[in-house]
This record gives sequence, C-alpha cells and structure tokens, in this order.
Amino acid sequence: MKALLVPLVTVPLTLSAIGPPAHADTGWVWPLDPRPAVVEAFDPPVDDYGAGHRGVDLAGATGDDVRAVAPGTVTFVGSIAGVGVITIDHGDTDSTYQPVDATVSRGDAVDAGEQIGTLLDVGSHCAPDACLHLGRVLADEYADPLELLPSSSAVRLVTPFGPPPEAPATPIGPIDGDGRLAMPVEGPVTSPYGMRLHPILGIWKLHDGTDFGVGCGTPVRSAEDGTVTQTYADSAYGNRVIVDHGDIAGSAVTTSYNHLTSWAVSAGEAVRRGDVVGYVGSTGYSTACHLHFMVEVNGSTVDPETWL
Repeated sequence: MKALLVPLVTVPLTLSAIGPPAHADTGWVWPLDPRPAVVEAFDPPVDDYGAGHRGVDLAGATGDDVRAVAPGTVTFVGSIAGVGVITIDHGDTDSTYQPVDATVSRGDAVDAGEQIGTLLDVGSHCAPDACLHLGRVLADEYADPLELLPSSSAVRLVTPFGPPPEAPATPIGPIDGDGRLAMPVEGPVTSPYGMRLHPILGIWKLHDGTDFGVGCGTPVRSAEDGTVTQTYADSAYGNRVIVDHGDIAGSAVTTSYNHLTSWAVSAGEAVRRGDVVGYVGSTGYSTACHLHFMVEVNGSTVDPETWL
C-alpha cells in the first residue's frame, strides 16, 4: 500500500496493477506555460494535521493547460472535498495538482510537459483568482516542489498591491499605541505589520507582527497577565510562546513571541505583565536576531503597535 498525500486528505491506493513508472525523479518542468509566478510558497506543517502550506500556489487563469512536471504514471484522478485532484507517480516522488479538470485517467503514462488537464477556479487557494496548487510527496512526506523546478530567472513574486516598498535604511520611529499591552522588549521596530517582500521566501505576503531589532539572549517579557497556552518549535516562526490574555476591553486577546532562542515558561503556566517568557533568538525563517511579536484579537492578527 502506498499513501497518496494531498492537502488535508490521505487516500490509500494499491499501485501494483498499474506498475511502476519507468522514470525516476531527475528534475521537473513547470506545469503552466508561460512560467508562472509563485503566489504562495511551501510552508510545511509541524505535524500531519497541523496548519501549513503543503505545496506551492502558481498563478494562472481558468482554462490554462496543466502539464505533468515529469514522466510518470497517473495514480489518482478524482474529486476530494469538491476539488479536482490529479496525482502522478514519478518513481522517487509524487506530484499532485489541484484544482484541475483532468484529461487523463488513472493508469495513463505521461511525459514531462504533457497536458493532463485544465485549470479550474473552483477550489482555488487564490480565490477569486485561479491558481494551481502543486504538491510534491517524497517518501510519504511533503516536500518543496521548487527544489525540482527550474530556478533560473524564475519569477517568485505576485503583488496586486503594487511594487514592494524599499526596506527602511534605519529603524522605524517610536511606537504610538494606546498602551493596553506592555512592550515585550525595549528596542527599535525594524519591520512593521503589513504587506512586505518576505526576506526568506522571496514572495509578497503579510508580515503578521512587529519585529524588534534586539540582540540574541535579550529577555522577552509577557505583554500582559495571562496563561501560556503553547510553547513549541515551528518551521517558520521558530521557537515560539503563545499567551492567552483573556478579555481585554471586550475582545479576546492572545500574543505570541517568535524566533526565540529558548522559552522560559511552560504551557498552562500563569504569567504576569512583564514576566520573562523567553529569550530573543533567530530560529525559524529569520535572517538575524530579533523578536517577531504578534497580537491576535478575536482570532485575527492585528497591528501590535496599535496596542502597545
């Protein structure tokens, strides 16, 4: 038995009747032509059922031809949760495509660049726009498809918000919030909340917190009284601490402290405003020592500076 992995669903299939593909994994071609922009990059989950992005989203248009990334054998064609999905076995790895209206059937042998279907908008990760979610499964684990796709002159930025702004040459000015939360560290803001070009992924996406430029090892303090709900290592946020502050001014508020070198508290522990919860680091998707501080209000991220 071999597990077919597609986003949020695992479907067991028997492949012996089809036979193994004749080609092993030696590099991929782009599944859309012309070469698409990457709307959202690979961001693997911490565990099998955790949040994450188990592939890459490639910009396209409804009706675009979708092509096999490499020679192989089609092992799955069908609808999962109302979304058209195709899986191809390339020997060392599988590729998955969604949402697609298939023009192939299970058991078909395909060549690299051969059309396997057309792009749909129903089930698009980029709704209301169409995009192809391309997945890669290696030894029953999700892997980054971009590792096998041609990288020379590849476009990896889609921005409906206009060109990205220049990075500030100096730290951003003082915070002018309402003081409902205390500063977690004393240091300059080096990257504010808002849309930006991600320094690691190279894509235009929301920066969901405020970055403070302080040295590794600096104590990080709870912004308000609360209860620690989680302490764990995340592939993107690095070592992080999440604190539930309950009701503040009629809203449910949580804060998180990210890219820590280590945490100083445990899940379930009560903390007071100003208690040390961890120490600044550069873990996860980070280019230097800093604190990435996040505030969620009623389940949605907000600009932390408006609360500090």
